[in-house]
Amino acid sequence: MDESRLIHEAQQGSLPAFNRLVLAYQSLAYSTAYRVLGDREAAADACQDAFLKAYQAIRTYRGGSFKSWLMRIVTNTCYDQLRYRRRRPASSLEEMTENPGPEQVRLVNGTEKPEERVERQELHDLLQAGINQLPEDQRIVLVLSDVQGFSYQEIAEIIDQPLGTVKSRLSRARRRLRDILWQKPELLPAQYRLSNEA
Repeated sequence: MDESRLIHEAQQGSLPAFNRLVLAYQSLAYSTAYRVLGDREAAADACQDAFLKAYQAIRTYRGGSFKSWLMRIVTNTCYDQLRYRRRRPASSLEEMTENPGPEQVRLVNGTEKPEERVERQELHDLLQAGINQLPEDQRIVLVLSDVQGFSYQEIAEIIDQPLGTVKSRLSRARRRLRDILWQKPELLPAQYRLSNEA
C-alpha cells in the first residue's frame, strides 16, 4: 500500500483511496476503541464516528505519522463517548448479558484443556474489568502502549501531551492495574504471582 499516494488522493476527494486507508487501520482502531470503551457496539460506533471525522478532516492533515493522526481522532472520539456516558449513565439489557469482545470470538484450540480455556477467559475478563476501572487518561495511555504497542513518543503525539505526562500516566495506570490483578492472584500465571501466593 502506498500510503502517501492514498492520502494525497483522499485529500483530493477520492473516497476509494480513503476507504483503502480505513481498511488498513480499521483493526487497530477497533481494538483500541474496544479496550478503552469495554463494549463492542460502543467501539464500533466510535470507529465509525472517528473515520467519518477523519474523512471530513483529511485535507487538514499536514504530514507526519498518519497512523498517529488517525489514532488521535479515534482516542478523542473515545473520550467523547466516555464523557457522554458519565453525563447520561445507562445500562441496557444487552450490557448485562454476555458481551464478547474481539478476543473472545475465536476458534477452539484443540490443545487447550477446557479448564485452561475457562481460566484464560477469566483472566481476560479481569484484565478488561481492570482497564475499565482506570481513569480515562490512564486507560487510553495504557491501551495505546501495552495493548497496541505504540511508543511513548507516538502516544504523546496521539493524545497531544508532553512525553513526561505520557510516562507518568502509564506508570500510574500500570500500578493501578497491577493492584487490581493482585486481588485475584489465582487467575494469574504462576510467574506473576507474589512469592507467598505461588
